Amino acid sequence: MFLTKLSRLNPNPLLRILTRHLSNPSKLHDRYSFKPPPSLSPNTQGQNPNYSNPKKKQKPQYRPPSSLDRTGQKPIHSDLPFDFRYSYTESCPTVRPIGLREPKYSPFGPGRIDREWIGVCAPAVDPKVRSVEGAEEDPKLEEKRKRRRQKVQGEPLTPAERKILVDKCQRPKTKRQINLGRDGLTHNMLNDIQNHWKHDEAVRIKCLGVPTVDMKNVCTQLEDKTFGKIIHRHGGVLVLYRGRNYKPKKRPVIPLMLWRPHEPIYPRLIKTTIDGLSIEETKEMRKRGLAVPALTKLAKNGYYGSLVSMVRDAFICCELVRMDCQGLEKSDYKKIGCKLRDLVPCILVTFEKEQIVVWRGKDYKPLEDGYFLPDRELFDSPEGDLVSGEEGCGNSDGNSSEKEFDSGEE
Repeated sequence: MFLTKLSRLNPNPLLRILTRHLSNPSKLHDRYSFKPPPSLSPNTQGQNPNYSNPKKKQKPQYRPPSSLDRTGQKPIHSDLPFDFRYSYTESCPTVRPIGLREPKYSPFGPGRIDREWIGVCAPAVDPKVRSVEGAEEDPKLEEKRKRRRQKVQGEPLTPAERKILVDKCQRPKTKRQINLGRDGLTHNMLNDIQNHWKHDEAVRIKCLGVPTVDMKNVCTQLEDKTFGKIIHRHGGVLVLYRGRNYKPKKRPVIPLMLWRPHEPIYPRLIKTTIDGLSIEETKEMRKRGLAVPALTKLAKNGYYGSLVSMVRDAFICCELVRMDCQGLEKSDYKKIGCKLRDLVPCILVTFEKEQIVVWRGKDYKPLEDGYFLPDRELFDSPEGDLVSGEEGCGNSDGNSSEKEFDSGEE
């Protein structure tokens, strides 16, 4: 542009030629340019069909791992000799539900285990059972569990060995602990216990909430499902020993539940009329029950180990007993009432106004042969075994050399 203006001002022929060549760059490109070989040409896909792109193949897009994606994988097989349930302490195999709240979707995931979910449990023996009517456990499985537990436990611990293990599990010594809450002993908790046994021979378990009403059932289910042994108990705090012959590398296969299944539908706890009474008498009894002074106030997530004995003692002088449950979940105090009905035994009157009212019945006789765990057990005798049902398994002598176990119940 500058040369063009300059040529107009000064009509020099050399300058005109230079301006003409520089103003038309296409001629210079045609004269001095060259065609690159196919190996250096950027666009050679159309020119050379045999040309291969030297660029690497792009990596597939990242996909987060999913436990439901089991394409090409076999179902997990577990040789544990018991039926898989969501909770082993809060469900009774002998009680038959009247229906299900959802279709029979397996909480383990579709096709993840080789057991079929029947709505209540995954049976270990007969996978063809498809109804809740066959939810009772096979009696042969109990013998298998006993033999397997004896093989894992080996020789019993001496009192000195028990003392060392209990001392290691005290609160100042270790913070490792498994909390057992309102759902009781769940299926996934079995895997947690096995993970703790990788590092220590014994694990501390703290029990609070609804399951502590029946601590004997909690201890029995722990020993029965984990093949371990409880060597110490103080209130709701247990010490579970894994056994002499336990090998972490040969631990049982425990498939995990991916979600919590819906509870089945059971018969109503409170009937319209109490058996043996008319409608008017039932209404009058419910009014009197709510006016009775409360026996105790139940704290949320508390320890209820002495509740059954308190209700039994109260029935000696009173026919109606009321327990204040304000602040508790509705499902919690209903489960407590159901346990009291079976353990005391008694008749449930009402759950109104967050209260549990129970009636001892017309022909009430105190139950004398009921065995309940004392508040503290040291298990000094090698023959002590909760699964075998021996009543003399606990030694609660206060002169024992065991140190006080910190239960954390401040």
